[in-house]
Amino acid sequence: MISQLILRAQAEADLAEAYAWYEERRAGLGQSLLLSVEAALASIQENPLLFPVVHGNIRRALIRRFPFGVYYLVDRETVVVVAIFHASRDPKGWRLRS
Repeated sequence: MISQLILRAQAEADLAEAYAWYEERRAGLGQSLLLSVEAALASIQENPLLFPVVHGNIRRALIRRFPFGVYYLVDRETVVVVAIFHASRDPKGWRLRS
């Protein structure tokens, strides 16, 4: 189990943008996204090596119900979330953050 999980500012901005977009579409949908992301983050923190490496040393956990992935690095006792990215976006966006 990981003792610390850090969301970089860019990942927080990704999530805020997605939340706003979904809330604009239907009230409460953004909240559902947040709950799904929280569940993914809990799984990552519980077992960070469970999810596949997708680029270099960055791993990805897919979000249930929403087309997003949580991209993160594992460093000993710390997980650093570098992006929460929509699956249809160009992966260069999150790759430049690592």
